[in-house]
Amino acid sequence: MKKWEATPDGIKYKKWEASPEGKKVYAGAAKIRKDIKNYTNMEGVVTSLSLPPGSSLGFGVMVKINDEDYILSFGSGNDEFKQLHGLKVNDKIIIKSHSVSYAPKYSYSIVSGDYVERDTKIIYKRAPHKGGC
Repeated sequence: MKKWEATPDGIKYKKWEASPEGKKVYAGAAKIRKDIKNYTNMEGVVTSLSLPPGSSLGFGVMVKINDEDYILSFGSGNDEFKQLHGLKVNDKIIIKSHSVSYAPKYSYSIVSGDYVERDTKIIYKRAPHKGGC
């Protein structure tokens, strides 16, 4: 890790981490860390049907959870996301996730979409990995 931190990418990341924008992203991740760890329901509202310009996260939407904006990412799109394409701005959804991440490229924490429910109906549930844990 120390070797990487001395590289240009590592130096750039450490600067971002210490910047006001980096601190804001980390604070957003900290707000939901308990729900992520316990895989509990998080209430969210869809705020945008597209990800920030230049995003390379695949299919996703922007959501507001506890007055904080997040990227809700599902990965590369295929037929399993069909029901998610019916989401609209201001839809209230229940989200469960196993992970939250961040990257200097984005001004928001990135929540991995593992489970989404709208109006008490499951509209997405990530399939378990095959042949592993």
